[in-house]
Amino acid sequence: METSNLSPDSEPNQSVNSISIPKVKLLTMFRLGLFQMALGIMSILTLGVLNRVMIEELRVPALIAAGTIAMHQFVAPVRVWFGQMSDTKPLLGYHRSGYVWVGAALFAIVSFLAVQVVWQLGLSLQTGNWTTQTSGWVVFLALIFGLYGLAISASSTPFAALLVDVSDEDNRSKLVGVVWSMLMVGIIIGAIISSGLLRQIALDAPLEVVQTQVNRLFLIVPAIAFGLCLLATVGVEKKYSRYAIRSNAIDREDKITLGMAMRVLTASRQTGIFFTFLLLMTISLFMQDAVLEPYGGEVFSMTIAETTKLNAFFGTGTLVGLSMTGFLIAPRLGKKNTTKLGCIAVAGCFVIIILAGTTANPKFLQWSLILFGFASGVTTTGALSLMLDLTAAETAGTFIGAWGLAQALARALATVSGGAVLNLGKTLLTTPLLAYGLVFATQAIGILLALGLLARVNVTEFQRNAKQAIASILESELD
Repeated sequence: METSNLSPDSEPNQSVNSISIPKVKLLTMFRLGLFQMALGIMSILTLGVLNRVMIEELRVPALIAAGTIAMHQFVAPVRVWFGQMSDTKPLLGYHRSGYVWVGAALFAIVSFLAVQVVWQLGLSLQTGNWTTQTSGWVVFLALIFGLYGLAISASSTPFAALLVDVSDEDNRSKLVGVVWSMLMVGIIIGAIISSGLLRQIALDAPLEVVQTQVNRLFLIVPAIAFGLCLLATVGVEKKYSRYAIRSNAIDREDKITLGMAMRVLTASRQTGIFFTFLLLMTISLFMQDAVLEPYGGEVFSMTIAETTKLNAFFGTGTLVGLSMTGFLIAPRLGKKNTTKLGCIAVAGCFVIIILAGTTANPKFLQWSLILFGFASGVTTTGALSLMLDLTAAETAGTFIGAWGLAQALARALATVSGGAVLNLGKTLLTTPLLAYGLVFATQAIGILLALGLLARVNVTEFQRNAKQAIASILESELD
């Protein structure tokens, strides 16, 4: 996580200077969380609405739809540049806030441009043939989503650095917990708002009606998200930032290059095993990102509003899972056993999601997604807590930074893989249920393979070798 490893400068005058800078209170923590809420709301537009419209209504091949959307995740390495820029070059008079505001304005505008390109792509496919014009719109859409990812990175990485700047060691974990929980709250709220705005679209509504309502959604929701970003950050940096009295960040996530991340991930046998587990787990958890809403539409005959709201059921389950794991499950079972339990539960949930398709009952699907969200919350909390325990404190920043970058790319691969498997299923199998079932079955198999890798993680060996291996990499970076 980007905000867990920056320490205050240890100069003698820091404690004196820090006295005049107030500490962030709980209310300000929740206010800062409005930024993450905005990102959660925006994620619904891409992976909750556009994926459904492209695959189901416009008949864009699932691999193309997922691949273009995933471009905003594939540009994750630019976070390094934006993090360094916010350290050294203030924007609009601020090290962090200016980047947050400009980035938020850009992703709000670009999201509306993206949906306009989606309509043109769909129009080019109305004849049923793939043309040169279609290819051009696909490339343009991929570029637009890449630009969207740049805008997200330009705001989110400086925001994460801002969280470090305004906090101290004794309240940073609390701040991070509050702010990142608001991301899931944003997903739930975004799903409810989007579902309400799209309620007028019937199951077989004319494309003109779909276009009008979706355009309205992409005007209103990004404007709300931009407003939340401003509300979250205006005045905070000026009042609370300790940036001026701290040394430059060392090994913060936004300082970790992709090359360094890959070297860290393969630093020793145990780091390789553990991170392979984390990457396989991430891909297996998120392959359904681009296909879940089309599944609801094609197999369950749900409207766009109804499939968008599925994210609220998943998000609610995830929030409960995150909370219960941290306070009840992990303290009793231990982190490794909690992660194992979560992986088994996730695999079981994919089977239930497939079984829900055989009934075509939307209520069954909704309850299965609550269960899946809960299992995902257990798995994610257990795995990340285990990661924090496994590595040495001296190298935690680099370790977590490497994982943060690798995880972002794994999410992109998961999105594309889901679309690719769905395309394959539609080509080889006879019914939509079987095609979508192939995606969920692949996820179940992947999570069980990840479970096998987790069994090979040796905590003692990891703690003995990881620190030395990662330290040697850092030394070579300095040479």
